[in-house]
Parts: sequence; structure tokens; C-alpha cells
Amino acid sequence: MSQSPARSSDARQRIVETAERLFYAEGVRAVGIDRIIAEADVAKMTLYKHFASKDDLILAVLQHRESQVSEMFAKSMERYVRRGLDKLDAFFAALKDWFKSPGFRGCSFINARVELADAEHPASRFSAKHKERFHEMLKEIIRESAGAKRAESLAPAISLIVEGAIITAVMEQSAKSADVARDAALALLTKAAGK
Repeated sequence: MSQSPARSSDARQRIVETAERLFYAEGVRAVGIDRIIAEADVAKMTLYKHFASKDDLILAVLQHRESQVSEMFAKSMERYVRRGLDKLDAFFAALKDWFKSPGFRGCSFINARVELADAEHPASRFSAKHKERFHEMLKEIIRESAGAKRAESLAPAISLIVEGAIITAVMEQSAKSADVARDAALALLTKAAGK
């Protein structure tokens, strides 16, 4: 008797969500397939029906995580914009909220890239592409605040500031780096406006 597509899809989603939770909390290398199977409450055959290997599962988890991160930033920023912040301030407020979230352990994409070590691993390549998309989103936000010319020249520096804030938030177990990053970004924009 074969599983219905809905049950099969539910199982796949449960596997991805379980793996995401475990990978984020403990790392992609530290968590084995057997543990994911046990915690997702699926058969080994079910996991391998959906994912040919752990590497395929890691990639699926990061793809799922990207949609969650995008949604989280969009919703959080929208909330802050409704309260009267401009988009750039709303971005940094959303960043700070993320840093304060329970179980915050940094960026899944940085973590995976570092752990996998192989820059050609499909999940490493996806992580690098995610960062490009994230930085492009940030550049669009800067463009709305400072204009296209300044966004083009300042977005790379502000992106580096944001990435540094993420790492610092993990290292210091504090959300204060979001405020420091915001202040540094605004100082760069102010200096560029004065030229």
C-alpha cells in the first residue's frame, strides 16, 4: 500500500523541520541521520525516499531556512515601518529582534558553510548565493533610504557591518551589536551625504 501524496509531503516537511531544528542547535556534522529519523518519527526508507543523502537533506534545510528568514525579516520590518521607522531602521530593529530570539545561534548559512568546509558542496554554494540575495535585499533597503548611487557604493560596507554584527551577537550572546551596526551604517550614510 503506497502513501498518499499528502502524507508523503507531511513526512518530508517533518523531516526538514526536524533536521533544521537540530542542525541549527547542534550543527550539520554533529547530527546524524538516525537521530533525525527518530525525532521526525519516520522510517529510514521514508527519509531516503525524499533525500538521497544527508547532503541533499542539508541543502533542503537551507532552502527551507531561506524562505523562513526572508519571511521573518519582511514581517518584522513591516511591523516597524507601521510604527514609523524608515526601512533601514526597521531592518536593524528586525536584526536585533532576531538576535534576541530564543536559541539564537547565528546565521545558518554561515554556520553550514564553515562546517562543510568544501566550497563546492551544494549546500555551501547555496549558502553563498543566499548571502548574495541577502546583501541585494539590504542594498534595496539602502537605495530607498539613500538613493541608488550611495547604495551602490555603501551597500558592500554595510553588508560587512551586518555580517560582523551577526558573528558578534553569537560570540557575545548579546543583541547590542545590532545597535552598533545600525549606528555605523547611519554614520557611513551621513558621511556620504555630506560629500
